[in-house]
Amino acid sequence: MASYTQFNPTRLRSYILRLPLATRLLLLAIVGLWIATIPLPWLREFAQLEPAKMDLTQMHRLNLFPLMHLNFFHMIFNLVAIAPLLERFEAEFGTLVTLALFTGPFGTLPGGIYTLLEKFVFRANTVVMGASVWVFLLLSAEVMKQHKTNPNFSVGPYKVPTWTTPLILVLVTSILVPNVSFIGHLCGAGIGYLWASGYIKFLVPHEKILRWIETKANLLGRLPHYVSVDQKTYGRYGVLPTTSVPMGGIPRSPEPGAILGP
Repeated sequence: MASYTQFNPTRLRSYILRLPLATRLLLLAIVGLWIATIPLPWLREFAQLEPAKMDLTQMHRLNLFPLMHLNFFHMIFNLVAIAPLLERFEAEFGTLVTLALFTGPFGTLPGGIYTLLEKFVFRANTVVMGASVWVFLLLSAEVMKQHKTNPNFSVGPYKVPTWTTPLILVLVTSILVPNVSFIGHLCGAGIGYLWASGYIKFLVPHEKILRWIETKANLLGRLPHYVSVDQKTYGRYGVLPTTSVPMGGIPRSPEPGAILGP
């Protein structure tokens, strides 16, 4: 009963209204795509990542598959899991960087690697969709930061490297939850490790370019909840939530593996 009495709709509404710009745009895109599939069910097939269909005319799937979900519960579980992680990422890197990465490389890289593995290594054609690829990507990036200050955690008499936490979650998810893609989740986690280690930071435009865009377009003055590239100033109506989410308290969906197979 305590969990129900502690639930405060006002605080939840306040949290949602204070989400930074890129985070709310990506969450709205997820919800909007799901709503669009109700009158237009063919959109799901159009956006899902199906390795056998991939060629140069199907590249849109690499960008859309993290936004598309199988059903309402699949979408809700992923929204709960991804929202605090996206918020933290945008607070650290800014709105422009977040939009550039999550509408581009953070979909195309794990999706592309997954497609190549399915087609040429495993000779399979498991269809995947869902934002859990981003959940594991962001979890991997977070635990790499935690690993620097807390390299290990104890499980009984054993010390387990902190950076392995997402891999353990991927394995547990694939065992406990039906119809999830173990390989798809690993691809997302792998890109998160590369990002946190600095190997793919070149994917982000130079800060001088981002600052020029911000200044030229007056983004801070025009866009509510916009987060500057210096992560210290925000759009005219926007204030980032002051709550922080420790690694042990990141909300996870009851169905944490949400890249679904057929």
